[in-house]
Amino acid sequence: MGGTIAKLTEQGHDVLLLDITNGEPTPHGDPQTRAVEAAKAAEILGVKRRLLDLPNRVLEHNIESRHLVAGVIREHQAQIVFAPYFQDAHPDHVATTRIVEDARFDAKLTKIDLPGEPIYPKWLFYYYCTHLRWVADPSFLFDITGYEDRKRQSIVAYETQFVMPQRNRRVVEWIKSANEYLGSRIGVTSAEPFYTKEPLGLTGLESLTMV
Repeated sequence: MGGTIAKLTEQGHDVLLLDITNGEPTPHGDPQTRAVEAAKAAEILGVKRRLLDLPNRVLEHNIESRHLVAGVIREHQAQIVFAPYFQDAHPDHVATTRIVEDARFDAKLTKIDLPGEPIYPKWLFYYYCTHLRWVADPSFLFDITGYEDRKRQSIVAYETQFVMPQRNRRVVEWIKSANEYLGSRIGVTSAEPFYTKEPLGLTGLESLTMV
């Protein structure tokens, strides 16, 4: 959802990118290199970034992790939260989503020892980063026309993930192709897909993107 992030920041939204783990180990990376890459990507997208540094590959959905994320939600006073789509072959993605879903609830509790003021984010949206071989069926598409290059730059900023491994370079291209196809569904150049379990409310039809 890099195009959406870049667009939201330019629209004046206060966006915080929360890394649950440091993403290591990987075949070509290390924690120090990944930290530099993540900082560069966040700079390209124009967002603030925070790292919880929970254990990668063995991430667990538990009270401790829920409360850590809830504390960040409260400190940032997040009105909207994004998490990975809940059906995935990647265990860390699934665990992250369960943590975030419960942290959204925990963040509103008044009799709990967490930093910041209680808040219940109005929206929880899911973005697609799934390792399953299936086609997304999103609830809505976000127009990212004009932000494609910044999205690409933010992805290849992770050089150890998407540049050095030759087989992963194609990921950047099929993401671009997917965004262009999804954009064609709503009559724009590029779009990113999102899912919501809660209905979106409209106050009028003026803001709908029509083909």
